Amino acid sequence: MCRNVATIGHREPLADRCGVPGRLRSSAVVIVILAVHGGLLAYSATRYSPTWDEIGHLPAGIAIWQWGRHDLYRVNPPLVRAIAAIPVIVARPQLDWSPWRADSADRSEWELGRRLIEANGWRSARLFFVFARWACIPFSLVGAYVCFRWARELYGSGAGLLALTLWCFSPTVLAYGQLITPDAAASALGAVAVYAFWRWLKRPDWWRAVVAGAMLGLAELTKSTWIALFILSPALWVAARGSQPKAGKPGNRLGAWAREAPQLGLILALGLYVLNLGYGFEGSFKRLGDYRFVSRTLGGDEERTGEGGLGRNRFAHTWLADAPVPLPNNYLLGIDVAKHDFEQRLWSYLHGEWRLGGWWYWYLYALLIKEPLGTWLLAALAVAATLFARGYAAPWRDELVLLTPFVAVLGLVSSQTGYNHHVRYVLPILPFAFIWISKVACAVEFRHWKVATIAAIALAWSVGSSLWVYPHSLSYFNELAPGPTGGHYHLGNSNMDWGQDLIYLSEWLDDHPEPRMLRLAYDMPLVDPKLAHVEYVGPPPGTPEPGWHAVSVNQIHNRSRSYEYFLRFRPVAMAGYSIYIYHVTLEEANRVRRELGLSELSGESDLGS
Repeated sequence: MCRNVATIGHREPLADRCGVPGRLRSSAVVIVILAVHGGLLAYSATRYSPTWDEIGHLPAGIAIWQWGRHDLYRVNPPLVRAIAAIPVIVARPQLDWSPWRADSADRSEWELGRRLIEANGWRSARLFFVFARWACIPFSLVGAYVCFRWARELYGSGAGLLALTLWCFSPTVLAYGQLITPDAAASALGAVAVYAFWRWLKRPDWWRAVVAGAMLGLAELTKSTWIALFILSPALWVAARGSQPKAGKPGNRLGAWAREAPQLGLILALGLYVLNLGYGFEGSFKRLGDYRFVSRTLGGDEERTGEGGLGRNRFAHTWLADAPVPLPNNYLLGIDVAKHDFEQRLWSYLHGEWRLGGWWYWYLYALLIKEPLGTWLLAALAVAATLFARGYAAPWRDELVLLTPFVAVLGLVSSQTGYNHHVRYVLPILPFAFIWISKVACAVEFRHWKVATIAAIALAWSVGSSLWVYPHSLSYFNELAPGPTGGHYHLGNSNMDWGQDLIYLSEWLDDHPEPRMLRLAYDMPLVDPKLAHVEYVGPPPGTPEPGWHAVSVNQIHNRSRSYEYFLRFRPVAMAGYSIYIYHVTLEEANRVRRELGLSELSGESDLGS
């Protein structure tokens, strides 16, 4: 067999068939891959200018340490931004807190982030973001290691290395693994929490229950998506225990249930405790009837007057009003605000189409073109091996624990069709996918050399495709798009252009003094490009005119279509892959004006070189 696995309910130890020298070689390879991954993240952290959500997360993290409050950026739990803010707090940044408003629907963090950059200047602000990003890199390293450990225990050492490599060179992980956002950390710690729970299921004891509960709480502190684990964990326990062979006396089976139920209770209770501890028990066990909600899901349709003004609470006049909520105040309000956002029918973009609302298949489409085709080929091999070959699948209870969070997160996020903007919302499914895909490494031990050869080619394709675009991993698209230059025809927002390439535009202008006057359309109103020494005279006009123009791809495809005419010109350069630079001559401008049915211009613009 490819693996020697202790299945759920068995107590035999895990073994590795490689022997001590093989394990040492495997450990050396793991260390090298982790070091390369950390280095890639550390370097790209220095090359991205501040991105949209980071500008809000950093002052929210500073507020936790300086004021002990969690109401800024409450739509996400505080762990990542609190960690990211530590090196910045040491530097004592200047920050004007006057725009801070505590109302649950207010988003003061954006204005605070803008003022943080302005008050400290571009150089200092850049350093703050770099240091904060470096503080987030360990989360991604943890995610890489749990992929290795879990895949090795399920399918063998080769699978462990395959899962590790898929994580460490995934362009999606490289894009978000160093940012001051919770997505990569939620992926990593969510996988750790489920892995710890799986190990408890295999050999239930009190110590493993303590570990599983602590990891559950930490996962909850990264992203509220993982509140689903409070439901999935008991369900998986019942499924695993209820489906075991009914050997032995009925009393023994009942005794096993009775012994494990208190441990499961400890896991859930400890998870709640760590979650509340992360918020400093701020507003924990508040009466449900005392909340003011903004979403229809929790607030209903009837407004009521309460502390702080108008709000809604569908539970206010029910028997649940007096129930204490075992969650931190801002954790629940964050879920409420996030739900309110998803309830709004906002404009979404997919494959050149704008729609009010979203598509149920948006995330599947996004993953299809955002993850390397080599990874998809490995996934196809894993499906085929599971269906048509013996020995590749782990015991079904083990794979049930592995795949249930994958299906739950993908289904939950896909069901929120109020709007679709960010593929990073499904980033938490990646570790479970990579671990399951890694089973194809068993082809080496089974001597299925054709499968092994195809898998090796697919892995090389995946890694090479990702590194070819690095460090511009935020703009990565695979060959179906085709590539990052075609990605903006399919997806926008953080999937392509999140304001990350301002540094590259500044460097290009330093090397090219020709554009004496530049018109700029940059998709980041919270950062003035002039702070980054990008001198410009205003945005491009709404109709073609000669001169130098720099336009981010989100602006080219914006819903007003005011800059869509730039698609008719060939850019002379790119800043990263998200800002296109054009030098439009009078002849080119008039050619496009004729195509658009506009009158021609008679003279050279003063924006020419």
